[in-house]
Amino acid sequence: MLDDILGKTELRERIEELEERKEDTRRQLEAESKRRADAVTARQEAEREVNRLQDRVVELEDRVERLQSGERQLDVRREETLRDERLDAVLDRLESFETGEEEALTAYVTSNSLPSAVSDILGERAALVSRASPCYVFVDDAGICSVALEPSIAPEPFVTWDDEFRIDQSSFQPQGEYTLALVRSDLFAMGVYQGRERIAFHGFDSDLGRNHSKGGFSQARFERLRDEQIDDHLDRCQAALEERTTDRLYLVGEGTVLDEIDTAADVTATVDATGDPEPALEDAFRDFWTTTLNAI
Repeated sequence: MLDDILGKTELRERIEELEERKEDTRRQLEAESKRRADAVTARQEAEREVNRLQDRVVELEDRVERLQSGERQLDVRREETLRDERLDAVLDRLESFETGEEEALTAYVTSNSLPSAVSDILGERAALVSRASPCYVFVDDAGICSVALEPSIAPEPFVTWDDEFRIDQSSFQPQGEYTLALVRSDLFAMGVYQGRERIAFHGFDSDLGRNHSKGGFSQARFERLRDEQIDDHLDRCQAALEERTTDRLYLVGEGTVLDEIDTAADVTATVDATGDPEPALEDAFRDFWTTTLNAI
């Protein structure tokens, strides 16, 4: 009764009503943040799919053009993705190959030029090497072995004849201690590895575009704020990379932001790893140490 007279009951009811409204508003904000994060991820996935389809269109258009001109279609005999134990087995098999003196050709071919030795031994099928480059080429003069392998770490271009194939295992397999870092506009993940074993991890993500609801913001202002967030995120990435404990650094991630990182990486490569930092780094590690084999 006294509470009613003093107005406390009404105030308590008003407080409860406001608490409920506050909770509803908080849930709406969380839903909006998730929607914006999902939208960023969806756009990135759509861009990757567009690029993949565009590459496929170019490939098919090239094939149609060759067929219309009467040019004979050249295709690799077999293509296989190699990693882990399967990659080890294939490299061991290539290393065990022996033949006569200067009858085994090993070359590393870039996309800029095709060595005459490769053209001479493969003839018209040397075009398949150009298509697969940059890559290692392993061919013997009898044509028993004829394969191209795309390495994770590119050496300087070379051509050599010997009685066996020249294989640098470190171009294909993780060896010694090194850092692998994944940089995207919305996450960072860095691992220190001993061979294939990760012995340290550091990572974080950014609330890219999640702190700004659409209401009250023009699209231009939202994009400007988003760019500022990316810049701040990349500054954090830069600082984390400078704290690494290894000399060797393999930097992978989103192509549009890798160029913004000012560090002397031994290798830079684009990968499609997304998600939370730790599982994304695992995906990036697997992608980076994966090799494509083409039987020429």
